[in-house]
Amino acid sequence: MSRSPDRAVEIQRRYYTETASHYDSMHAHEGDDEYENLKFVYAMLRLVGARTVLDVGAGTGRGVRNIQEAMPELIVRGIEPVAALIEQAVQKNGVPKGALIQAVGEALPFPDASFDAVCSFGILHHIRHPNRIVREMLRVARKAVFISDSNRFGQGRRSLRLLKLALYRMKLWSLANRLKTGGKGYLLTSGDGLAYSYSVYDSFDCVTQWADRLILIPTQTEKATSWLHPLLNSGGVLVCAIKEK
Repeated sequence: MSRSPDRAVEIQRRYYTETASHYDSMHAHEGDDEYENLKFVYAMLRLVGARTVLDVGAGTGRGVRNIQEAMPELIVRGIEPVAALIEQAVQKNGVPKGALIQAVGEALPFPDASFDAVCSFGILHHIRHPNRIVREMLRVARKAVFISDSNRFGQGRRSLRLLKLALYRMKLWSLANRLKTGGKGYLLTSGDGLAYSYSVYDSFDCVTQWADRLILIPTQTEKATSWLHPLLNSGGVLVCAIKEK
């Protein structure tokens, strides 16, 4: 029997609470990629003339701090459901008290179109229903939404990538993933806690209905050998959704 969604959320939040004090050191290897990705985000923020930014799933506040330091003219806020991570953000990462609010991405405590830009970095593959968060991000954004996350179709051997894409197109991916995970739908690892098999392309329809312009930037690339790049050639993708009207 598969575990309930509430049980999965409990497992993941317990993992973050228990690893909060050394979370940043556990994920230090991600810092260079994160910095490179943020440079694209900074450019897009300037392009759309953003003045306010919300980071959804801010964790220990690295994204909030980095954006604020790079663009001090902005008002940057974050939401994070785990109190222990917010404590680390304030005590160790220099994030001002009050800049992070304890809340969940599925129910953002803000009115419609209340931030110029809304972003999330590497959180959606931890969520059973990621598009619930994506829709909330789109709801509270005025000008831009940025999603940097995994892309299962660009991971593994080429034959495996094509198989995953074929199963997805035949609407058999959910069944195959359930079998792979023993009915749970997720895997547990010491380095990443509870994680689902997610691709930013799973959120493509949601984002395109909102955005006037969509820019996809590969974040974990190998040599482009397919016209389906970055779908099949990048294990991670930064989605930049721009609303021009």
